Amino acid sequence: MFENIKKNAETAINELIEAAELKSGDIVVIGCSSSEMVGEKIGTDSSLEAAETCFNAIYPILKEKGIFLAAQCCEHLNRAIITEKAAAEKQGLEIVNAVPMPKAGGSFATTAYKAFENPATVEEIKADAGIDIGGTLIGMHLKKVAVPVRLSVKKIGEANIICARTRPKFIGGERAHYNEKLM
Repeated sequence: MFENIKKNAETAINELIEAAELKSGDIVVIGCSSSEMVGEKIGTDSSLEAAETCFNAIYPILKEKGIFLAAQCCEHLNRAIITEKAAAEKQGLEIVNAVPMPKAGGSFATTAYKAFENPATVEEIKADAGIDIGGTLIGMHLKKVAVPVRLSVKKIGEANIICARTRPKFIGGERAHYNEKLM
């Protein structure tokens, strides 16, 4: 199972980076239910091993490209975000004081907090793209406007995934013209 988690997480993040045309300095939010990855109901069977496997597949790829990872906590920390302090400062976000634990924040966020060089907890972030692993509801942490992204992989472990990228809002009326590169 863990080899499947690693392989599918790597494939998913690489395909999302390409589809969303992410670049250095961008932010990707990951909401991850380790319970769902191991085939259980969200919030019922937190698995540090599954979370670490997934994190260790995704994080090095993002880090190599200079893309920030924002790890969404579970509902017990109000879906707060764990990210590098530099990402929080980039968006001018207020840092709050909470340290995630497997059953209060989630195993993925706990893993991120321990792995980041200078971890920061913030209440919200506006990410450029994201992966929702197991129905964690990442939409609140995406920039407007979110656009679904379909990948070749549909699951990481036993958890369904939903991916998104963002684009600038279209404004104006019927006479408006838009930059095709931003769609």
